Amino acid sequence: MPDLLDRLGAALARGREALPLVRVGGPIQEVTASAARVAGVAPFMTLGDRMGFLANGREQIGEVVRVDAGGVTVKPFDSRIEAGIGTLAYRLGDPTLRPDPSWKGRVIDALGRPIDGLGDLVPGARAVPLEAAPPPAMERARVTQPLRTGVRALDLFTPLCLGQRIGIFAGSGVGKSTLLAMLAGATGFDSVVVALVGERGREVREFLDGAMAPNRARSVIVVSTGDESPMMRRQAPKMALAIAESFRDAGESVLLIVDSVTRYAHAARDVALAAGEPAVARGYPPSVFSDLPRLLERAGPGLDGAGTITGVFSVLVDGDDHNDPVADSIRGTLDGHVVLDRAIAEQGRYPAVHLLGSISRLASEVWTPEQRELVRRLKAMMARFEETRDLRLMGGYRTGEDAELDQAILLVPRIYEALRQEPGMAASQDAFLELAQFLRT
Repeated sequence: MPDLLDRLGAALARGREALPLVRVGGPIQEVTASAARVAGVAPFMTLGDRMGFLANGREQIGEVVRVDAGGVTVKPFDSRIEAGIGTLAYRLGDPTLRPDPSWKGRVIDALGRPIDGLGDLVPGARAVPLEAAPPPAMERARVTQPLRTGVRALDLFTPLCLGQRIGIFAGSGVGKSTLLAMLAGATGFDSVVVALVGERGREVREFLDGAMAPNRARSVIVVSTGDESPMMRRQAPKMALAIAESFRDAGESVLLIVDSVTRYAHAARDVALAAGEPAVARGYPPSVFSDLPRLLERAGPGLDGAGTITGVFSVLVDGDDHNDPVADSIRGTLDGHVVLDRAIAEQGRYPAVHLLGSISRLASEVWTPEQRELVRRLKAMMARFEETRDLRLMGGYRTGEDAELDQAILLVPRIYEALRQEPGMAASQDAFLELAQFLRT
């Protein structure tokens, strides 16, 4: 009985938080295709506050994206505003979330509502903010424990550690989602949190029933498809990070996958432009370039003694331009980047990792001195092979003129063949040993 009374008291407390005794509100005085203006509430509102209003018998929720003397601009989470002039908009409570371990195996939307038809979510005991600050730099644990991904190309040339943040940079149709699916099967994690941002609706079920099937029971998937509003696409990574932070603070090792950060940046751009910000770099307002590191820094190791969030962020490179402002900003924030090359994909080599253009800033924590020297020699050999490709195709080189180039011509194609790996193939257990055995045969 005391247990039941405690649960009832907690439920009543949460109800008081969600429905305060006094509400601040004001009338909608202007409606556009993407936002609404609410008068009379500016002294009581701050950026990021939630507001609700009734439209056609249901409550719509929006976020305050601009505050000025005349009122506030509210951008809804729905695709369109159904309210009219004079509709009363009221302030909602601060946006918080109550993740619970029972959420593992569930699929939710960007507002934390279940969309898998398996009933309501059980709220956790502790509320966490959606816009949490990252742990203080001097109190964060160091990243030193190696992580085996099972993907030979990564374990050999861009090895990762638990708590590292890595970016997968690729144009459309180069195999980015396939590589993410392979990484989702990595072992050694207590839980997996996935944010699918702006994905095609068709691909959601394929990802859940295919790549995520082995890890579905320990995964929380946050979905915001491409047909949803920019507010929902902007919210999905924040929701995923809040859930991952809750699991990390409980001492778990969490794998966080966000596909893709570029679509988050596109959504943040739409919201910022609606708030009146000027565009400064290829149509992106300045706030986008401060939002990105604030989001990415939330992943990584927690405080000493807590768990870790290993972040894998896909970056869709528009027009295969890797110097795009968003891609460049993300690359400078993360602990490494894996570049997928369209030319390699056209040769049928998957995963299409550009080994010479990819880097892990924590590889020194994984490699032994012998492995580091071996990788250095292999990369030098591959660089020599690639830079002489046109010369050899034109018949301008004869075998025997350069012993190092002869060795590269002999070994590099076999190395490329050893690194080929399809999603259905067995995961790599020891990439260096497997490469050595392949070359011997």
